[in-house]
Amino acid sequence: MNVLPLKKGIIYGPVHSRRLGLSLGINLLPTDKKYCSFNCIYCHYGFNDVHTLELKDETDQVPTPQEVKQALEDYLKKDKNINYITFSGNGEPTLHPHFPEMVDIVKKVRDEYVPEVKVTILSNSSTVDRPEIRKALEKIDLRIMKLDCGNEKTWRLLNQPFKTLSYEKTVENLKKLKGIIIQTIFVKGRVDNTKDEEVDGWISRLNQIRPDEVQIYTCDRPVPDKGVEKVPKDVLKKIAEKAEKKTKIPVKVF
Repeated sequence: MNVLPLKKGIIYGPVHSRRLGLSLGINLLPTDKKYCSFNCIYCHYGFNDVHTLELKDETDQVPTPQEVKQALEDYLKKDKNINYITFSGNGEPTLHPHFPEMVDIVKKVRDEYVPEVKVTILSNSSTVDRPEIRKALEKIDLRIMKLDCGNEKTWRLLNQPFKTLSYEKTVENLKKLKGIIIQTIFVKGRVDNTKDEEVDGWISRLNQIRPDEVQIYTCDRPVPDKGVEKVPKDVLKKIAEKAEKKTKIPVKVF
């Protein structure tokens, strides 16, 4: 079941984003099923149809670089009133087999039509172990990378990553990316990452990674797991204050 319908094309929006203003989305993934390397219990697109770290047999179901170029040009010829161009869509965008080429193409189109607009990505951080992905990510203006918790056990319960993924290796690889933003969703209920020991572990990881900024929020749409509960704003503010005090990193609440 999809809580929200999957995106049915390459370009969607602009979405009125709490963090990015008018964000023009780019979906690099299939439109008939949800493919992702995580299967987060709070995902507003529902649970996965396909849990994977690699799109092998689906290459005919994802857009080609030329199709992305054409779709973005067609949109920007009509409307340039956007704040960001964002790789997001129906799952983890870096799973596209030609993701590095997609980054180059989108930046080239951006430079031609809206040079003042930044290119960004919302990523679950599952592919940062791949040198070619890290190199592509470094070309993106704003890299918003997921880290929802401070330990492997909670990570597996909350994000349900693909079986071969490692929490410790993910943290180590995030440390190799400089100038990133860490995004974290806090929830209560069946899994609760707001407890003191959970927050302390997460803060410890932030100190290891040293992002430029941290963005925290909670679920604001229906979620597929009925055991997920929204976190009150005052709790988020206390977590932000604690993290800022212990890391000296700006932490914004959305």
